[in-house]
Amino acid sequence: MNTATYTVKGMHCASCAAIVTKKLSKIEGIARADVNLATETARIDFQDKPHPDSELNEVLEKFGYSLVSESPEPQTSPAGTAPGIQAAQKKEEKERELAAQLAEVELSLPLALLVFLLMLWDVAAKIIPSVPNLPFPMETLNIFTMAIATWMVFGIGKPFLHGILMFVRNGAANMDTLIGIGTLTAYLYSTIITLFPQLAMLLQIPDYTYFDATIVVIGFVLLGKYLEARSKMKTGYAIEKLIGLQAKSALVRRMGKEMELPLEAVRTGDLVIVKPGSKIPVDGIITDGSSSVDESMVSGEPLPVDKKTGDTVIGGTINKQGSFTFTATKIGRDTLLARIIRMVEDAQGSKAPIQNVADRVAGIFVPAVLVIAAGCFAVWLTAGSYFIGFSQALSFGIMGLVGILVIACPCALGLATPTAIIVGIGKGAEYGILVRNAESLEKLSTIDTVVLDKTGTITTGNIVVSDILPLDGITGENRILQLSASLERRSEHPLARAVVEKAEQEKITLEETSSFEALEGIGVKGTLSGVSVTIRKPDEKEKQISDVMRLQRQGKTVVMVEENGTARGLIALSDTLKPEAKESVAALHSMGLKVIMLTGDNRAAADYIAVQAGIDEVHADVLPAEKAEVIRRIQAEQRKVTMAGDGINDAPALAIADVGIAMATGTDIAIESAGITLLKGDIRKIAQAIKLSRATMNIIRQNLFWAFIYNIIGIPLAAGALYPVWGIFLNPVFSGIAMAGSSVSVVSNSLRLRAKKL
Repeated sequence: MNTATYTVKGMHCASCAAIVTKKLSKIEGIARADVNLATETARIDFQDKPHPDSELNEVLEKFGYSLVSESPEPQTSPAGTAPGIQAAQKKEEKERELAAQLAEVELSLPLALLVFLLMLWDVAAKIIPSVPNLPFPMETLNIFTMAIATWMVFGIGKPFLHGILMFVRNGAANMDTLIGIGTLTAYLYSTIITLFPQLAMLLQIPDYTYFDATIVVIGFVLLGKYLEARSKMKTGYAIEKLIGLQAKSALVRRMGKEMELPLEAVRTGDLVIVKPGSKIPVDGIITDGSSSVDESMVSGEPLPVDKKTGDTVIGGTINKQGSFTFTATKIGRDTLLARIIRMVEDAQGSKAPIQNVADRVAGIFVPAVLVIAAGCFAVWLTAGSYFIGFSQALSFGIMGLVGILVIACPCALGLATPTAIIVGIGKGAEYGILVRNAESLEKLSTIDTVVLDKTGTITTGNIVVSDILPLDGITGENRILQLSASLERRSEHPLARAVVEKAEQEKITLEETSSFEALEGIGVKGTLSGVSVTIRKPDEKEKQISDVMRLQRQGKTVVMVEENGTARGLIALSDTLKPEAKESVAALHSMGLKVIMLTGDNRAAADYIAVQAGIDEVHADVLPAEKAEVIRRIQAEQRKVTMAGDGINDAPALAIADVGIAMATGTDIAIESAGITLLKGDIRKIAQAIKLSRATMNIIRQNLFWAFIYNIIGIPLAAGALYPVWGIFLNPVFSGIAMAGSSVSVVSNSLRLRAKKL
């Protein structure tokens, strides 16, 4: 299956998104189509290779929509900046569209406000004796407003008429269709009354015109669309900020010469020179010099990190002091910053399960509103005529028809979820919390249990050899270290690296290993110069040895070193609690969460660390393959579980958990392996991520509530439901103002997340 992302042109509301989704899903060869109104993108899963854009647009263009492929730049073209270039182009295009919308508003809004004030003056003069009548005849006002309304409907209001045309031709209705039918109905009725007054007298229909409503509705709807588009651009603030972190050029040494090159000209293997105060252009490894680097864009931590020869540096971070040279190892779309940008963009374009409710409603919303509006008009003409006479009933019927079509707003429903998701995921990225998709963010808000791996999550992961104890009275410490380090250098386990580093510190010569085998969850074994060597956990009987018991009570991990089946000695390794671990666990407790530690380490060492950190429950001596089973048992207790680990040996458990959290460090590939990734492996970010998810879901619920309530109250009000009881009838003008404000209020509420402190 192939997935491709497209920019969707011509979408204005949730009904538009529903139409595009429906039409794309019916095309043969498309397995799934997800259309996001807030980002104006479509993500399509093709059963085979992607269809040509022309084939997709052939289906969509008849409904007024089109797709533009967002093809990623090839790997060979660094554009290091590929995400940045594409985003910058999209931003420029959106700014041009926004400028065009502003020009329409600047033309229409002054006229709409003028007519609105005249309308209020006329109403006030009729009900307040002290207010004088308009200083010109109503006939003159009608001619004036008819001229303006004609230009508004057939000039600046063409998109609304196009919505009617698409509905007539293809049966697909959107927000433009509603506005078009409402304003055109009011305009045509008013024009007939104005141009043919004798006809109105003959049919005994009221001579009241609705040019003012037509003008004001179109003016305020255009204003609402502009404000909505401007607010939607603000939701992409986080992406814009990330893109701004990219350097524009690099100082490269080639053939003995230093040259300033644009970022897209940098190649893997180039020697890049970084001076104090400049941005590091791409990812690499320092080959000469040292410095202090501000990595807050990755870690969220303000304190600079000391860097020396052999250390990695990340593109987009800032060199604070000192100069150094590094070898470029990752460029273009491969850099950590580019991957983060892509991940945030993908996540912002994804859908949370809660959005399915709004999508289902939006799919039937416009047809339902058309039926309700027609029904309202019919009721006023039939039942209304019986009680208040045909003339007044017709007037109210027209106002009800226009008012319902104008006040109904699927836009607020369509924007309720995606705008909050975009802002929430962007906020997380600023804190070094990378969310893979909206579903993970939603699920994280329901979590009641946090399961933590020990090494590298609760502890620093900087394991060192603390003790070497001979057991046979013959073998010396150096020989025990030589045997273990010679074998362990073939292993990638953190404990193995600690043993090898200890041997290097002691300058011990290591032997060649002729065979090597990893014993999962137990240890390793191999052959050194014809001697069989095994390094393993102590068995149950060996755990009773006094030295083993003493070391384990101190929270140390103990391994047994065997030579030809004979135990030669013990090696004890220790890890230390992360400075922020206790504070982080306390923060999780304050949120009502249960905290569990899951580790392959021995019980004594695990309990020692758990007591220090304040952890509620410990599962120790667990093999990697068994960790997933422990997660299942916790879930069987009807608990919602998030598992935080290093994303590699904890992969099965991360996958089984309701939400997996990878504690990534530096350029760790774990960024690609979990629902949530915490850059720099900072355990404090677990609580921050949960706070973020809860805050985002609260905003979504508020948005959906107000979007539903707005329509539930607004549509009956516009239909005249209050008239029989209190004699109140909502003028379509106020319906237009309310509709314009509904979408803006939803987006503005979502933007409140930007000010949220995590």
